[in-house]
Amino acid sequence: MALSFSSKQALVAEVNSVAAEALSAVAAEYRGLTVAEMTELRASARDSGVYVKVVKNTLARRAFEGTEFECMQESLSGPLLLAFSREDPGSAARVVKSFAKDHDKLVTVSVSIGGQLFEASDLDRLAALPTLDGARSLLLSVLQAPMTQLARLLSEPPTMLARTLQARGEQA
Repeated sequence: MALSFSSKQALVAEVNSVAAEALSAVAAEYRGLTVAEMTELRASARDSGVYVKVVKNTLARRAFEGTEFECMQESLSGPLLLAFSREDPGSAARVVKSFAKDHDKLVTVSVSIGGQLFEASDLDRLAALPTLDGARSLLLSVLQAPMTQLARLLSEPPTMLARTLQARGEQA
């Protein structure tokens, strides 16, 4: 069904506003997926906070104008779905990667993060990025390690003294 001009404008504005706030984007070819499989993909994306939309390439090019995803314009060809990460940079890549494991018809075309275009093979690297909670815990463990070492270092001499006195007491 053809979209009217006003519907196209609304769609471009919607995708543009999402792209302006998104942290990363994944373009994937979905040719051969059934409606049920697409519904399953959309549901898993919704649960992960990922915006997924099937948009005509000409409309997607217009929607990318003025955003950091302009670099993806050249890679848009064929029937594509666009997945935008809103909360953490790797969430769209994780959704597409996990869905593509079970559905080989979903093929990643391009990946963009921070205004840079990456090859489809870089999807795994983007999916491996930690979540916000994971990054926080990693940072805290890095900050906590020197304190833990200092506490162990300071507690070692009294512990050694206690062991020496106990061993001396058992000898006598």
